[in-house]
Amino acid sequence: MKRVFLIVLDSCGIGALPDAAAFGDAGCDTLRRIAASPSFDATNMRRLGLGNIDGVDYIGATDTPSAAVARLAERSMGKDTTIGHWEIAGVVSSRALPTYSEGFPPEVIDAFKAATGRGVLCNKPYSGTEVIKNYGQQHFDSGDLIVYTSADSVFQIAAHEDIVPLEQLYAYCRAARRVLCGEHAVGRVIARPFIGEASNFTRTANRRDFSVEAPRETLLDAVKAAGQTVYTVGKIADIFAGRGVTRSVLTHSNAEGMDAALAALNEDFTGLCFVNLVDFDMLYGHRQDVDGYAAAFASFDRWLPSFFAQMGDEDILFITADHGCDPGDDSTDHSREYVPLLIYGNGVRTVNLGTRATFADIGATVAEVLQVPFTCDGESFWQKIAK
Repeated sequence: MKRVFLIVLDSCGIGALPDAAAFGDAGCDTLRRIAASPSFDATNMRRLGLGNIDGVDYIGATDTPSAAVARLAERSMGKDTTIGHWEIAGVVSSRALPTYSEGFPPEVIDAFKAATGRGVLCNKPYSGTEVIKNYGQQHFDSGDLIVYTSADSVFQIAAHEDIVPLEQLYAYCRAARRVLCGEHAVGRVIARPFIGEASNFTRTANRRDFSVEAPRETLLDAVKAAGQTVYTVGKIADIFAGRGVTRSVLTHSNAEGMDAALAALNEDFTGLCFVNLVDFDMLYGHRQDVDGYAAAFASFDRWLPSFFAQMGDEDILFITADHGCDPGDDSTDHSREYVPLLIYGNGVRTVNLGTRATFADIGATVAEVLQVPFTCDGESFWQKIAK
C-alpha cells in the first residue's frame, strides 16, 4: 500500500527568487522573517533538515537530518495559489493569469450584475479586512455585493451572511466563474462571507474558492486515471476545480487540516493525500502578522511527531509551500520566493538535492513513487533519494 502525503504550508517561502524585483518583491523572505519572532519554533523541522536547505542558514543545520531536502524555484509566471499548486502538480504556466490593478472592466461587472440581479460595490484591489470595514454597512443597507481583487488573479465577493446566505453566495461565485472566461479567466473566484455589525464586521471561516481548471493533465488526474485514490484536505479540491479528486475533506483552519491529515493516515488507500494548511497565508501573511505566523509554524512543528508516529512503512511525507507571503514586508500580497521541500519516510535516503529549477519536480517524483504514468514539466528525483 504505497501512499504519499503531500502537505503544503501555504505561503511559507524561503527567500526571494532571482526575478523577485520584477514582481515587486525584492528582499522578501517569509521564513527568515518569522524565524526572528519569539513565537517561532522549528525543533522538529530542524531535525528533518530545514536548516540544511540552500539559503536557510539561520535555523541551524544538523549533521544527522532525517529527511531528504531541497530548495525549489518557481518556473511559472506568477506567485499565486493557483499557479503554485498547478506547478507542484506538474504544470508550469508560461503566462500569468490576468490581474486587475484598476478593478474589473465594465463588461465583466455588467455581466456579473446581470447574472446575480444585484449591484456591485468597490471593484478595486483591496485588503479583505479593510474592504468590509469600508463597504460593509453600504452592502448591509443596499444588498449590493462587495467585489474586490488584489495583486493576485482573483475575483472576490464579500457578503454578510444575514444578507446573502452562504449557499446563495456560493451560487453567485459560480455565476462569476462562468462570466470570467477567455481573456478574463482569473485563477480564482473567492467567496468571502462576514458577520457582525458595522463597528465590528468579521470574516468567517466559510470561505470557498472556485478555480479555473488547469490547462492540461495534472498529477491528480494521472493518479486518479491509474485507479488510485486522490484524497484532498483543505482547499485543494477547490484549487483544482474538483478535477482528479476522488475524496475531499473541507477544512476551515490549520488545526482542522492537521486533524484531517492524521485521520487520513488511518484510512486504507493507495495513492495521494494532498493537504493545504491555509492559515499561514490567510490569517497571518496577508495580515502582516509576524508573530501569529511564527506561532502557527511552531504549532505545525509540534504536531509533526504525532504524524510520524502513525506513518506506515511505505508512507512518504512531502512538505513544501506554494509561494511566499512575507508578513513583515511593505505589502499584504504574496511574494515571489523559493519554497522548501522535505521528504521523509522509511524508504527515503537523507540526501540534500540542492536547488531545483521547478516545483514540478514534486509532481514528477510523486508519480514515480506511486508508479503512475505521468508526463509533466518536472524531473523526478526519486532515484536519487530512494533506498
